[in-house]
Amino acid sequence: MTDTAKLSTAMAGRSPRSGARDRESRWTPYLFIAPVALYLAVFQGYPLLSEFVLSFTQTSLLAPQDARYVGLRNYRDLATSSDFASVLWITALYTVACVVCAIALGLGAALLLDRPFRGRGLARALVTVPWAAPPVAVATIFAWMLNAQYGIFNHVLKLMDFEIGYESWLDNPKLAMPAILFTTVWQIFPFASVVLLAALQGVSEEVREAATMDGADRLSVFKVAVWPTIQPTVALLALFVTIWSLRRFDLIWVMTQGGPIGATKTLVIELYTRGFVTRELGEAAAVGMIGLTIALVVTFVYFWYTQRTERAQGRR
Repeated sequence: MTDTAKLSTAMAGRSPRSGARDRESRWTPYLFIAPVALYLAVFQGYPLLSEFVLSFTQTSLLAPQDARYVGLRNYRDLATSSDFASVLWITALYTVACVVCAIALGLGAALLLDRPFRGRGLARALVTVPWAAPPVAVATIFAWMLNAQYGIFNHVLKLMDFEIGYESWLDNPKLAMPAILFTTVWQIFPFASVVLLAALQGVSEEVREAATMDGADRLSVFKVAVWPTIQPTVALLALFVTIWSLRRFDLIWVMTQGGPIGATKTLVIELYTRGFVTRELGEAAAVGMIGLTIALVVTFVYFWYTQRTERAQGRR
């Protein structure tokens, strides 16, 4: 009997009840995802659509009912603005630095916390403290620590006989962004370490021991046994940190409000400034749509990279 004949026989022998179960199981995923899809459509999709429409208008915050359609003028003005190009460059620099530093420090901390030592449980609990602290509180504390007159950073530098000026770190265009980056990474790297520590728990001890018995050094064991296991987690973590860095507002606003002279003005700070300082809602909406487009591109690249990796490993 051919395969087609066998399949026809099997289909003919199926009861109507089994066919109904198949139809139910086919619709079950859609039933589960329907409430989430409806929630996103109402509370995310509609505001995004309104913002998209708003970006083609000239709308003042003081008189939103007098919106006037201007086509692509807001986007054209942003594309030809050197100040907005600087904002994009600062945003890219800030985002890349946050991703690289947070994941590198998080991976180092996770590898240390994965090794057995006395007090490991306490150390694992303490490393999460910066992540648990509210960003506004962290920003306020670091702004105080970086103050030129009574900040602890300048006090320590004086003790080490470094020549320092009387200007606050956050008032110096060259030092403000490094200070913001230091504060941001200090707060978010614990999250990366906890996530990567959980991924390290899935690394096979047998593979590690086999690599060690074959004479591999620690770096080789990491490349052969550890990295293939934690690589998907690192990629997902990079996506999360990238999107969080693109939309981070509270910490930067509290510490510098985008200054001095725009040295720390990221895309979100630019959006807030145009919307609530200069009160141009149409321009602010255009900035928001550009930020959304960048986030979608990053997400698309992540899924493309994930599918490509899975195909290379034969999992698809």
